[in-house]
Amino acid sequence: MTGHAWLLLLTLAVAIGVLVLLINSRLRFHPFVALMAVSVGVALVAGLSTEEIAESLEKGAGGILGDVGITLAFGAMLGRLLANSGATERIARVIVDRAGTRSLPWYMAGAAFVIGIPMFFEIGLIVLLPLIFSVARRLQESGQVKGSPYVFLAAPTIAALCTLHGMVPPHPGPLIGVEGLHADLGTTILVGLVCAVPTIVLSGPVYGRWIAPRLAVHPDRELVAQFTGTTAETDSETETGTGSGSGAGAGAARAGAGTADAGTGTAGGGSRAGGVPLGWALAAVLVPVVLMLLRTVAELALSEGSPLRHVLTFTGEPVVAMFAGFLFALFALGYRSGQPPEKVRESLTDSIKSVAGILLIIAGGGAFNQVLEDTGIGKAIESAATGAHLNLLLLGWLIALVLSFSTGSATVGIVAATGILGPMVGHGGGVESSLLVVAIGAGSIGLNYVNHAGFWLVKESFGMTLGQATKSHTAIQTLVSVCGLLMALLLSVFV
Repeated sequence: MTGHAWLLLLTLAVAIGVLVLLINSRLRFHPFVALMAVSVGVALVAGLSTEEIAESLEKGAGGILGDVGITLAFGAMLGRLLANSGATERIARVIVDRAGTRSLPWYMAGAAFVIGIPMFFEIGLIVLLPLIFSVARRLQESGQVKGSPYVFLAAPTIAALCTLHGMVPPHPGPLIGVEGLHADLGTTILVGLVCAVPTIVLSGPVYGRWIAPRLAVHPDRELVAQFTGTTAETDSETETGTGSGSGAGAGAARAGAGTADAGTGTAGGGSRAGGVPLGWALAAVLVPVVLMLLRTVAELALSEGSPLRHVLTFTGEPVVAMFAGFLFALFALGYRSGQPPEKVRESLTDSIKSVAGILLIIAGGGAFNQVLEDTGIGKAIESAATGAHLNLLLLGWLIALVLSFSTGSATVGIVAATGILGPMVGHGGGVESSLLVVAIGAGSIGLNYVNHAGFWLVKESFGMTLGQATKSHTAIQTLVSVCGLLMALLLSVFV
């Protein structure tokens, strides 16, 4: 480690501190603006010329958007088609209707697992809230569950959705890791799923069964009525004084309820959801994932000159796979749902608007990563970590955890950790790179607290106090984070 290398490390530490300060100070910079400002500052301090700085920013932002941005846009449109057609509700209800009371948490986790493959955490939760509320009402009337049936069902739902969101492609966070760490996409999906299943089991049904009797949680009765299609006057489930969903956050939750009702037709019986064949619904969810996995199988099992390998490699590219899944859903679910084509187009346009902020953050993260590479900071980190003998998985998890917690953005945690550790994995491609993607994604999930939008969505939707939301939502996501890391470390022993 030379003096210049230590200067670069100090520059990075100061940059991270400034990034956190800009996002969390009274200025409340948007993460994209903060990332770009810090990137320029780092480049100037490290001695890049003005021409090099501009080229680095353009190359980093444009490169990551070309690899991840288009895939994310198709994923957002695919998720909207699934919700609008009632496909997601159809999947969830078929799964849950077959469950007994003791098995309900496991079936809810399964429903959230399937739905969470193409959907963001917040969107998946809003889609599943009508189901959670309606089943919880029946459970409370029967008295078969000790404590809050809402927590009993919400815990496995939250665990499954956040696990897939952070650890398994084609979600944007893991895709950023795949690109930045040069990991194989199919291998990362397989590794992510292997790590995800036991993580969901421990953090969802197991923890939910333990914590539900200890929390007296009852959502706002008007919100329950809005999601389930009942009337607030006849809904006697909500006990006075237990809900806190009457503030601004509850208003946001009600807005989400309106979106879910409009998209899935749940208020009033969900007739549209019942008209979606289960096979079509499952196919629309699984088409992109299957294509990506087939690509990995082809690369392992077929010779390089095989025409079939070339075809499967092409169709398994993330952009092509998500495009194929979107087109399938567009014709199988969008136009067949009975909506006018103009309404389908408007809905798809709205879905892209909803992820515009995430796209900007990803672009800012790409610029930051490129600056770290061009200034040589990545090499300095590699030297320091090698000398300190730090476990790479633990280091990636810790960086993502700290940045996600301090900035309130899991995406910021992932893109920064990926940029910092990218030079240390070389060309990647092995299972080790995929495990690092999972570890970084797991780190971005933990300590999800008051500066995260998902925390407030859960708190206000279920009428929780701050302490109840901490014991449920924050605890669940932190358990997911720790279990994900432990699974990645365990698998690393055998590869």
